[in-house]
Amino acid sequence: MSARRERLLGDEPGAFAVARFVRVTAQKSRRIGDLIRGESVDNALATLQFAPQAVAEVFYKLVDSAAANAETTEGLDRSSLIITTVHVDEGPTMKRWRPRAKGAANRILKRSSHLTVVVQPADFVEGKRLAAASKNNKKKGGNR
Repeated sequence: MSARRERLLGDEPGAFAVARFVRVTAQKSRRIGDLIRGESVDNALATLQFAPQAVAEVFYKLVDSAAANAETTEGLDRSSLIITTVHVDEGPTMKRWRPRAKGAANRILKRSSHLTVVVQPADFVEGKRLAAASKNNKKKGGNR
């Protein structure tokens, strides 16, 4: 088992896909990541297909790849997958210079980001939520 899979999923069922060095700022990418987190794969792909942002195309390929990984490596059904985790991390920043008046120069920062999408089966995610809810209910003293 790879270290990345261990960190993202552990022993839980599911799959992931990673896109690194995407030439979009992390701030712009997070807007789309927040849009699809918690959605089913089919709903997320439909949303991304019509989103006007440029990074939506990258996320479309990423979600599609994660679903294909789940089908081939884990043997999971694509229609039952939910996007549980979307990580958007900053990548390296390229520094460039733009000439200005009187021999001065302005700095241009060309930012990039690393995108990670994790998909898991809906029944597993629901069971995990119910277990967490009952655990929290017991901590609070149960029904009164």
